Amino acid sequence: MQLTLWTYEGPPHVGAMRVATGMHGLHYVLHAPQGDTYADLLFTMIERRSQRPPVTYTTFQARDLGGDTAQLFKSAVQSAYDRFRPQAMLVGASCTAELIQDDPGGLAEALALPIPVVPLELPAYQKKENWGAAETFYQLVRRLAPRTRTPRVAGAPPRCNILGPTALGFRHRDDLREIRGLLDQMGVAVNVVAPLGASPQDLTRLGEADFNVLLYPETAHTAAAWLQRTLDQPHTRTVPIGVQATRAFIAEVATLAGLDPQEAAARVDVEQSRSGWYAASVDSNYLTGKRVFVFGDATHAIAAARVASREFGFQVVGLGSYSREFARELRAEAALHGIEALVCDDYLEVEAAIAAATPELVLGTQMERHIAKRLGLPCAVISAPMHVQDFPARHAPQMGFEGANVLFDTWVQPLMMGLEEHLLAMFKGDFEFNEDAAPSHLGHAASRPEPVRAAPTAAAPADAAQWAPEAQRELDKVPFFVRGKARRNTERFALDRGLSRITIETLYDAKAHFSR
Repeated sequence: MQLTLWTYEGPPHVGAMRVATGMHGLHYVLHAPQGDTYADLLFTMIERRSQRPPVTYTTFQARDLGGDTAQLFKSAVQSAYDRFRPQAMLVGASCTAELIQDDPGGLAEALALPIPVVPLELPAYQKKENWGAAETFYQLVRRLAPRTRTPRVAGAPPRCNILGPTALGFRHRDDLREIRGLLDQMGVAVNVVAPLGASPQDLTRLGEADFNVLLYPETAHTAAAWLQRTLDQPHTRTVPIGVQATRAFIAEVATLAGLDPQEAAARVDVEQSRSGWYAASVDSNYLTGKRVFVFGDATHAIAAARVASREFGFQVVGLGSYSREFARELRAEAALHGIEALVCDDYLEVEAAIAAATPELVLGTQMERHIAKRLGLPCAVISAPMHVQDFPARHAPQMGFEGANVLFDTWVQPLMMGLEEHLLAMFKGDFEFNEDAAPSHLGHAASRPEPVRAAPTAAAPADAAQWAPEAQRELDKVPFFVRGKARRNTERFALDRGLSRITIETLYDAKAHFSR
């Protein structure tokens, strides 16, 4: 374990809570000390759910450690069953209770409850949240799913299961609505969606589908692979994020469903896709070649890099993920962009990589939003972990054609606003548009607007040369989205030449040097 101010993933029992909270008719008894109930806030405050998670905590205290904590757990399990009467139950321990070694699975089995009880062994000191969600879903599927597949009735439409969406997932609710709409237009029926919205009873019907649609590999690849081995149910490999990936997803689903890919694609309403047209328009041309740094879970990071480079014409200068289980896929994608993948969960290392790459846009998590703010860079959140503002009340998917529109709006807006800020800075000395003049459309009696503040830049290294006041004022005229790069290049130029003070002449000499 590592002591840190920030972690990209919680402990694995939080992943188990995401599965349990997304389902109904399922209850999770967690052997945990008093204080671990903080996890409830992730769902009620950040996701803004109207109900708390279906979790019963033993909440033992320090004085209980000298007594019978095993009996405390057994009493909690029996009480939870008597009160909630779930269809099935999960039992496990948090990272702290894991040290007590009370064996939640064995203790629950001794109660002989008349429902399936699934024990979870989640090594909190080796694994993290997404792995915990994947392992929990896998154990549920392995325990409850049938061992044989039900053949399709002649003349019936093809059926699929949708696997992966959970509670506290990044836009999972909206993605699910978008994908269900796509499948409906193609003529593919949805058999079961799991974990989100499913019950344990629904999991017993997984074998009635012809194939599985795997939306989020981090949480459902293990279960999908087991279903393929056991029931001979194939699953999709394409994550439909972006216009190109959505078209490939439609073709893949059609093939698995036994449909003609061209006919299936013709049934889908592609008119809702506006991002492709706008990305190639004249208004968008100035975005071509913008440098972008991508970091998040592997699924969203890889998809974002592909959309940024292939559909928006950006240059991917950094690609990373905290999903170590998918490091191979991430490195393969990074190689296509001519860069080396960053696989780590240390936010300080991520911040250093972003600063070194000098991007003009950051696509990342809530942490990268803070990092980008410190570096004076625009940022869009593309992946968990996220904050309450990334759970909008409106429909805002990441997948499908409408998801591609959302991506374009979300990613391009920070760059467009950057251009606007640059124009305001350019004209701040104009007689009509200077910072002391009132807005022209409001007349002379209008109050004076607040002056435009220069965007913050990254802090200079301790051994960097000092900036003369006139040189600093000249640097502030550089557009904010390249100002950091101009500062770093100039300071490196001065350092290489042993200059202790940066003047205007030094600034322009550095500009000429790096423009060659």
